[in-house]
Amino acid sequence: NACGKGSEMNDLETRMAATPGSEGSVDWESLRARLIERAEGDRLIELAYERHDTPFGTLLVVSGGQGVLRIALDAEQEEDVLGDLSRRVSPRIARTGRDVIAEARVQLDSYFRGDLQHFDLPLDWQLTRGFRREVLHETAAIPYGSTASYAEMAERAGSPRAVRAAGSALATNPLPIVVPCHRVLRSDGAVGSYLGGTSMKEALLAMERERTND
Repeated sequence: NACGKGSEMNDLETRMAATPGSEGSVDWESLRARLIERAEGDRLIELAYERHDTPFGTLLVVSGGQGVLRIALDAEQEEDVLGDLSRRVSPRIARTGRDVIAEARVQLDSYFRGDLQHFDLPLDWQLTRGFRREVLHETAAIPYGSTASYAEMAERAGSPRAVRAAGSALATNPLPIVVPCHRVLRSDGAVGSYLGGTSMKEALLAMERERTND
């Protein structure tokens, strides 16, 4: 069964790690790749992730069963992000490539170069639900180079008075950049907070304004 196969692979890793003198004879990266390939084939891995370098630091791109599940900014701690996902979704996480992650990386690079204005990726929304999900769906529809206020997002999501809740949904957006919460500002026009830092938010907005004015 699946549990048995997972134990088999863990046992293999343990035995090889304990083999005297194995450090010089074992290609650990190759072994890891074979184990992950086997685990993927046996559907033992539910979440896959890769690190991706950008002008704003290293992002963590995570895929679930339906598409891109999580994008963690450089300001977030990888260990905390993966720990949270293991509790909320599944502990079966591995650093391995998937087609959707590869495509996400291509599109992220294109966005940061200023060439891409709309992401076209399958997204896995299971980390958010209800009103929060509605806010994020509406946020995903904000055009490149445009902005909206927190109050406007609450209204678009169907609850005009829930401005604070809309702000909370945006502050915990699991898919920043792709779901462009950086395009949401305070009602007075101030940038407001951003998990990646206000300087990153300002830089993203400036890049988009520049590209739309070209």
